[in-house]
Amino acid sequence: MTSGRKMNAMLNIASPGQDQCPLRRCIVTGDTRPPDGMVRFVVGPGGLLCPDLGRELPGRGIWVGCRRNLVDRAVKKNLFPRAAKGPVMVPDDMADLVESVMVRRCLDLLGLGKRAGQLTLGFEKVQAILRKDFTAIAITAADGAETGRRKLLSGDLDRVNASDYPSRNVVDLFTVAELSLALGRENVVHAALRKGGLADCFLNESRQVSRFRDEPVRLA
Repeated sequence: MTSGRKMNAMLNIASPGQDQCPLRRCIVTGDTRPPDGMVRFVVGPGGLLCPDLGRELPGRGIWVGCRRNLVDRAVKKNLFPRAAKGPVMVPDDMADLVESVMVRRCLDLLGLGKRAGQLTLGFEKVQAILRKDFTAIAITAADGAETGRRKLLSGDLDRVNASDYPSRNVVDLFTVAELSLALGRENVVHAALRKGGLADCFLNESRQVSRFRDEPVRLA
């Protein structure tokens, strides 16, 4: 097994080509989409429905479009048992569970980046990285001060609209508390993740969170 495949297996991240079928059908809308735009569920031991975001658990997959409202609708309309062709235990808060797993996957990747020396923390250090490395991902807390975020991205108090960085990859999906807990430091508001395979995985997982929440996608 190559080092890349080992990392993917450890992180429970689907590898390219892992799904042989190019399209999956959403049980709510009937639309067919590539797996990357869907959430896979499987019926686990005891008949409990489980989200399988890594798309590697055994069993027949049940697919729902990657939107919170679609998962909620599937639960309310009892579509999962129908798709499974049998009784299934479905938590009422399945959408919350899916989102929490998505967020955890993203934060776990940041933790790996920190341990690997690919993640920089602290406003001044992060700003220095962003000024010299346009490929680095800027991470700012969702509940951080807007002025600080704009200053970080513009590099100048007078250019608060960050217009000089129209294509910068910026992830602002996670709170200060979530970032701090994941990275083992207090009051983490800003971070920079250097380009690489881990950063690519983090961007892909972050896009899933943004898509699921149906928020405006601010990722390049």
